[in-house]
Amino acid sequence: MNKIMVLLALVFPVVVLAQMDDGQKYANTITRDGLKKHLSIVAGTEMEGRETGTEGQRKAAGYIESQFRQLGLQVPPGQNGYQQQYSIFKDTLLLATLRVGRKNYAFGKDFIVSTQNDKDGEIKARQLVFVGYGITALNYDDYAGKDVKGKVVVFFTGEPRTNGKYLISGNSNPGPWSFPGTITKVINARQKGAVAALVINPVADTFSTASLENARKTNLYFPHITKEAGRVNYAVLSKNMASDILGDVFFSKALQKAKAGEVLNGMNKTVNGKSKFEFKKLQLPSASSNVIGYVEGSDKKDETIFLTGHYDHLGKRGNVIYYGADDDGSGTVSVIEMAEAFVKAKSEGHGPRRSVVFMTVSGEEKGLWGSEYYSDHPLFPLDKTSADLNTDMVGRIDPNRKNGDSMNYVYVIGDDKLSSDLKPISIGTNAKYTNLELDYKFNDPSDPERIYYRSDHYNFARKGIPIIFYFDGIHKDYHKPSDTVDKINFDLMEKRVRFIFLTAWEIANRDAMLKRDIPLPTE
Repeated sequence: MNKIMVLLALVFPVVVLAQMDDGQKYANTITRDGLKKHLSIVAGTEMEGRETGTEGQRKAAGYIESQFRQLGLQVPPGQNGYQQQYSIFKDTLLLATLRVGRKNYAFGKDFIVSTQNDKDGEIKARQLVFVGYGITALNYDDYAGKDVKGKVVVFFTGEPRTNGKYLISGNSNPGPWSFPGTITKVINARQKGAVAALVINPVADTFSTASLENARKTNLYFPHITKEAGRVNYAVLSKNMASDILGDVFFSKALQKAKAGEVLNGMNKTVNGKSKFEFKKLQLPSASSNVIGYVEGSDKKDETIFLTGHYDHLGKRGNVIYYGADDDGSGTVSVIEMAEAFVKAKSEGHGPRRSVVFMTVSGEEKGLWGSEYYSDHPLFPLDKTSADLNTDMVGRIDPNRKNGDSMNYVYVIGDDKLSSDLKPISIGTNAKYTNLELDYKFNDPSDPERIYYRSDHYNFARKGIPIIFYFDGIHKDYHKPSDTVDKINFDLMEKRVRFIFLTAWEIANRDAMLKRDIPLPTE
């Protein structure tokens, strides 16, 4: 009996070790203590809430960079360091004049301009043409039968509705003619040959203080490549000015219809007479950055998998700091910890077959700026990027989750889109190692929260790259100063991050890149 027990004691540890594969071994190096150590710094007072374009954001970037350097991650090709810089701007209005016929109109009273979107120049035309809502779609066209080449167009914001549904989409969801709305319409105006646009908001009687201030001096903004090209300058008119140039009777009728969401493509109005629109601004450049490093793969090193999270947050409001521990300090430190695990694996001769890229981005809270910049200026070929696993809020518990084990779940978004390979990998990895409840509550692109479109993975998805977005839900401290480190559940966070690491491990080491065989969901 004693001899048998001794033999079992000798053999059993060997059996346990044999059952732990390489992926699990290195996943276990991701610990609650390591996550907490990094998060206490990233979401600490010194980082001042990490708002993009501030000293706090630059301090956070410096800390992440120091961790990447300490780990020995490689610098991306074509870069001098780990930070991929991108430009952001603040504009100050210098001049805005608008004349229609023989009458000069006053900035701030009769019209305001879009200082962020308009470009320096003087625009002249001999006619103004009313074009309803300024929309061109398959089932509705405000430009039908109208010649606007070389002319200024006038249109209302919004889009037509019927029986509670938007006419163009056929359902209750507005389309790009509502959001981003005016930008979509001024691009359309340019495509139709117009030289400028005058915009009327049917539900605003006056210009708000905020809109006036933003016309005089903008906040920081990112120049979106896809929205910059091919649009015309525009001004937003007061109702008095709109009535003055279109005529009281015509304007009153059009306004009534626009407020009711009725179609406007049957209304025609052309105003003859010279018009001139002058605009000039002072543009002050600034910069932000994405922090990127990678572990080079072996036999498939030209292919990559990305692990991402955004390190920016909302900054300070006066002396009040928005710490952003969960959003997205949790994702940021997850990327650092996963990088450390992959580095350890490679140093011990078990490195990944594909290169694994670790990227923390800024500007997410402003509108996915950093990831948009990367996807338009990639440092690794997009067609060789197998997947992006994006971690944005994985440290808390959703108080609104009523079913299942609230201490053992993660919301999974996007694993059934773009690639039929991805969901089986995700489910299989979880079943083999972590046994989390994979909750797909936010996976539907038409979900009211629109989570699929709201974090940095989407800028990979729009380029056709398969993605998974990991998320813990929206809690009471979301976007509040109270999103602090002491509220993080590090035991659950550790388990979630190990699951993400193991999913990345499988994708990085499988024989084939993920198939791209499912269309991108439309917004």
